[in-house]
Amino acid sequence: MEEGKKEMGSRLVQELAMTMSGRDAPTSYIQRDPDRQINSPLHPSSQVPVIDLNRLSQSDGADESVKFRDALQSWGLFHAVNHGIPSSFLDEVLNLAREFFHLPLEEKQKFANLINGKEFKLEGYGNDIVVRDDQTLDWNDRLYLLVQPEDQRNLDVWPTIPVSFRDVLHTFGRKTQTIRTQILRAMAKVLELKEDRFVNQFDEKANMYARFNYYPHCKRPDLVFGLKPHADASAMTILLLDKEVAGLQVRNNAEWVDVPVLSDSLLVVVGDGIEIMSNGIYKSPIHRVLANSEKERLSVVMFSALDPEKNLEPLDELIDETRPRMYKTVKTKDYLADHFKYFAEGKRTLDFYKI
Repeated sequence: MEEGKKEMGSRLVQELAMTMSGRDAPTSYIQRDPDRQINSPLHPSSQVPVIDLNRLSQSDGADESVKFRDALQSWGLFHAVNHGIPSSFLDEVLNLAREFFHLPLEEKQKFANLINGKEFKLEGYGNDIVVRDDQTLDWNDRLYLLVQPEDQRNLDVWPTIPVSFRDVLHTFGRKTQTIRTQILRAMAKVLELKEDRFVNQFDEKANMYARFNYYPHCKRPDLVFGLKPHADASAMTILLLDKEVAGLQVRNNAEWVDVPVLSDSLLVVVGDGIEIMSNGIYKSPIHRVLANSEKERLSVVMFSALDPEKNLEPLDELIDETRPRMYKTVKTKDYLADHFKYFAEGKRTLDFYKI
């Protein structure tokens, strides 16, 4: 087993970054040459869409609805502005995330996602699951927590330091749920469906997970990915991005496009769940995160998925002779389980469910 792979079991990326001293990253983190292409020039044909959620909900917001539909079909993501969450609160969320990752290692390890350093569990602090010895690892640490349903929260892995962490995450979950509902209604409206057609798919057992990402600096960012190219298995993802350091890129029209830092916005990303339910009309985009040679980067990601026991399948109203059914039916929990496996292998889960 390679040195980098052995290190992964006991070392977190944040700890590795502090000891590299200009050396190359451990072999386990170095991406294959065909996958990297980080230094190739970027020539985006257009900019990431920006949608005004306040105007989208107004009766005279037809122009915003056109932009909204184009963003969902052509990009699969957009910056949401005028979303109703004060910028001061968004700053607090990011600051708490930074405070947590800057805690001493022994404090963070109280919420570790490895039991006895061996048995992996989805929730908690640490790295993503390793499913094979030759797996290429991502240059990030994360804290992954179930936020909804509230009665299923595992508070044993919810940090108690910073002291306001739990209350702020609870509030952020409620606020992003409100935004999700607004966007789902708009998604149905532009497809001429009943307004609550998508909303009603998310019952009281629907899941929302928070993922706090910490991307340490890397002296050789050309060799690694902060997060390898992937699409989200969720139905919808709402991201709070670092206000100072960019790094997220999205694949659009065969080009890698930088997602810019946009103050006070939230980035909304279509997940595989919505692409399946919309029968391929809305697109779940491939995206990746680059490492930075000098600065750390943080993001807070809220993943929304259906009830794990609910079937994920195209809506009947969106299947006809001109647009036949494009995806198989799968139970949500099975799709998510497949995603964690295929993501680790660098494969796209959706490809295995196309008809």
